[in-house]
Amino acid sequence: MGLKRRQRVEPEFSLAAMIDVIFLLLMFFMLTSKFVTPNALNLSLPSSSSTTMASPALAVSIDANSNFYFELDGRATKVVKEKLQASLEAKMRSMGKTAENTTITVVAEKTVPVDDVVYVLDIANRMKLKTILATDPESAAPSPK
Repeated sequence: MGLKRRQRVEPEFSLAAMIDVIFLLLMFFMLTSKFVTPNALNLSLPSSSSTTMASPALAVSIDANSNFYFELDGRATKVVKEKLQASLEAKMRSMGKTAENTTITVVAEKTVPVDDVVYVLDIANRMKLKTILATDPESAAPSPK
């Protein structure tokens, strides 16, 4: 009698589908985590312990009373805070400079509120200008030894 033996089917579990789902979830979380922005500004604060001096032709100064000034070639001109961006654009046009090759120096007294400095840096960022925050070498903290 030619009886055929049945082949026994062994139950097995394929992990391929689960690995695909895990991979897709991983990709989703990696991509969405890049869109989360931190609440703090990532600032690299300047140190005045170096001896490098930068002297761009254009500077914005802020005194202790929150008065804004343009310093152009050694001459200071008072500017109203709300008209600072328009004045910067006009000065750049009169100098014949573009945003790519213009650097401004922000000079603020110690007692000036951070809001005023950030206001000037925000305007410079919107105009795509390079900025330098001026510091005083005498007030620099001593370097660790």
